[in-house]
Amino acid sequence: MAEWVVSFIQSNGVPAVALLMFLENVFPPIPSELIMPFAGFAAAKGDMNIVMVALAGALGSVAGAVFWYWVGRRFGVERVQRWAADHGTYLAMSSDDVGRAEAWFKRKGTVAVFIGRLVPAVRTLISVPAGMVAMSLPKFLLWSFAGSLLWSSLLAGLGFLLGEKFEDATRWLDIATKVILACLFVAYVWRVVKLRRSRT
Repeated sequence: MAEWVVSFIQSNGVPAVALLMFLENVFPPIPSELIMPFAGFAAAKGDMNIVMVALAGALGSVAGAVFWYWVGRRFGVERVQRWAADHGTYLAMSSDDVGRAEAWFKRKGTVAVFIGRLVPAVRTLISVPAGMVAMSLPKFLLWSFAGSLLWSSLLAGLGFLLGEKFEDATRWLDIATKVILACLFVAYVWRVVKLRRSRT
């Protein structure tokens, strides 16, 4: 996949960055930790403008986030609560959890969206509860763009500054991402086991 991503950016420039970041948010296995540092490296070589690279990454990310926002909006809190009551064990949540999450998100949603855009895997998932609680779309777009721009700028800037060494940096970023995902998976399994025991 890495070779394809690099080739696609080289062939199509800034629009490719936006499209790949959109896909990364809709289909997370496409890693932004590869897309943006390489785009920054290409900008350092003069193939693209670093500001346009960061903006393209942010705009593509927000477009992908809107997709999941509307998924959450479509389902809504009540439907998710009913689903959690019947099948929540494998979602690692109960209907009470959904209610508490709704109340918390209504209080802290803007911060959650902004911070969530900086965390692997959570970057995609954070859009769903925002839609579920019907967060104002302009507010969602504003905070999603702010977080996405920061994330895209950091990764692109890393590739820009490191130049030829950007591959070493992306290797470490990849390791860090895998560690975060592994921790999230362990937390998920622990939560599923706890819920199953509570229902027996």
